[in-house]
Amino acid sequence: MNKKVSYRDAINQALHQEMERDNSIFIYGIDVADHKRIFGSTAGLMEKFGPKRVFSTPLSEEALLGFGLGAAICGLRPINVHMRVDFLLLAINQLVNMVASYRYGSDGKLQVPLVIRAIIGKGWGQSYQHSKSLQSFFAHIPGLKVVMPTTPADAKGLLISAIRDNNPVVVLEHRMLYDVEDEVPIEPIPTTIGKGQILKTGKDITIVATSYSAVEAIKASEVLEKQGISVEVVDPRSIFPLDEELIIKSVEKTRNLIIADYDWIFCGFSAELATRIYDKLSHKLKSQITRLGFAHTHCPSCRPLENEFYTDAIKLIRAVEQKLKLAKMDLSQETFYSYENKFRGPF
Repeated sequence: MNKKVSYRDAINQALHQEMERDNSIFIYGIDVADHKRIFGSTAGLMEKFGPKRVFSTPLSEEALLGFGLGAAICGLRPINVHMRVDFLLLAINQLVNMVASYRYGSDGKLQVPLVIRAIIGKGWGQSYQHSKSLQSFFAHIPGLKVVMPTTPADAKGLLISAIRDNNPVVVLEHRMLYDVEDEVPIEPIPTTIGKGQILKTGKDITIVATSYSAVEAIKASEVLEKQGISVEVVDPRSIFPLDEELIIKSVEKTRNLIIADYDWIFCGFSAELATRIYDKLSHKLKSQITRLGFAHTHCPSCRPLENEFYTDAIKLIRAVEQKLKLAKMDLSQETFYSYENKFRGPF
């Protein structure tokens, strides 16, 4: 049975249900137990499970991740929350040199069931120190699994899978998605890490889009559909491990590909995916692979420049028109940025 809930409430459900199921799970991080409760996603947890399993911490990211590693190898299942992925970089020594490699270094004798929730993305002028994504960087490190839930159902299902996994999992949540509502299973049903999904079927062109870019891709596909253009939107969900087979099947069908990654383009996930697709399907493609994402610069603060920095539905529509050699559509009667209008503030 499903129920319509928000992205934040889906995360909250996953945490409640998993902590009820397994008392070795605890959640900690900066502001986890304060009145804002991480955009409301940790609401009610401290009242139900107590301050030993739900607690706020000082500003010391490297120490916090090292603490989580120690707890994980001793049999607990910690969830470390970072309100900004930018500052997870302060724990990079623990993450790359310790957390990611501990199981390998122990010849598999020690497991590291550690979940790292990190919030990504734009939001009312968050600018260059509060708006990164970094999925390509984390996926570059052997030993880390990296997921980016787009829908409320995946926010719940992927978090459940991450908590139950015996390896470290980085879960990247976009702040603009917390107010989005959709149908979510009431029961704690895990979503398999490493399996993508087709958000919208189509036959003319494939858009592979990560996180919030998938939202913009769906909007673009709806506008293009009015002009008779059928767009298939694929959400990888998992950056590593990657469901390469699903993406290849889609591109093999449409023979046109746009990759809209929610990250910088240079040395990013889109480059990795484009290479993999080209290696297997170069002889079948009707057009060159197009990659959209952040320009190789820092995110600006003001809204007009922020709009230029990020890939949105309008840019995707124009890219599809160019690839398929279509006339430029009049978009003056279309409404964009509807998800952003639901955003309630940076905290």
